Amino acid sequence: MLAGLAAGALAAGGLLAVGTTSASADPGTATADTRITVDSPAPRVGASAVPAHAVTGYWQNFDNGATVQTVAEVQDEYDIIAVAFADATGQPGEVDFTLDPALGYSEEEFKADVAAKQAEGKSVIISVGGEKGNVSVGDGTAATNFANSIVGLMDEYGFDGVDIDLENGLNATYMTEALKSIHAEKSDVVVTMAPQTVDMQSPENEYFKTALNIKDFLTVVNMQYYNSGSMIGCDGNVYSQGSVDFLTALACVQLEGGLDPSQVGLGTPASPSAAGSGYVEPGVVNDALDCLAKGENCGSFTPDTTYPGIRGAMTWSTAWDASNGNSWSSTVGPHVHGLP
Repeated sequence: MLAGLAAGALAAGGLLAVGTTSASADPGTATADTRITVDSPAPRVGASAVPAHAVTGYWQNFDNGATVQTVAEVQDEYDIIAVAFADATGQPGEVDFTLDPALGYSEEEFKADVAAKQAEGKSVIISVGGEKGNVSVGDGTAATNFANSIVGLMDEYGFDGVDIDLENGLNATYMTEALKSIHAEKSDVVVTMAPQTVDMQSPENEYFKTALNIKDFLTVVNMQYYNSGSMIGCDGNVYSQGSVDFLTALACVQLEGGLDPSQVGLGTPASPSAAGSGYVEPGVVNDALDCLAKGENCGSFTPDTTYPGIRGAMTWSTAWDASNGNSWSSTVGPHVHGLP
């Protein structure tokens, strides 16, 4: 699980009405169509600018013992930087973002650092959820609130998109509605997901269904191949975490279940301290990528076909990577970028 959650939330302001329902006395009840046409700016480094083989890393908006970083200090190998995390507000589905005061990082500095990373061609997105994130999108009003608030944060901070890391359940119907509303406003929006392994065992799972529902604009699913029990691979065999087979056989489930190879990434911890279990050495991540892309360096499981378009890899987190001497990014980053 992606651990930690920044405290506090600012009152949302200037949110764009991108949904189709208005608020009512009962916050869970939709009452009327209030769609507003707004000429909102496009993402600065949108999905079309993400490299064919990309590296995603989570930037921590809190101090949990890992190296405290500014966005400017995020390692150069990361192509997508997911800011963790947005906070739930008192309204169903609505989220906001505020910097952890303990970091001593001003909003002006943060925005400038985001813009500087974008000037280098990096996408910076806002992540929703995490281990402690309690964001629920379970009806039409919540979907509208979620979409409005994400679009508002994209405009306020210059974020290029959104990462869905809801680890306490997800409703495919209404999350799909929300993400499609965001896409309608920001046609080049970067949309990533970080489901747990159990969430992607079958296309009938809510997370998997959501990914397939937005396949026409989904950027990448970076499943968390850690903090997991044993899982079933695409060959029907059971695999334990912490091995190259766990990575390849579970990625195969997504690849055979309908996702394009460009929409599948391997999410692993940056250090043994970054997760409760499931850490693998960065070289194992490279072997798994080679196995999927080229049929090389496989373990006991070898996929029936190769997937040279595999998107890449993700890690929790850039801070834990820094604490571990940048071992993950310096090993996995160049390998991802050198894939065929």
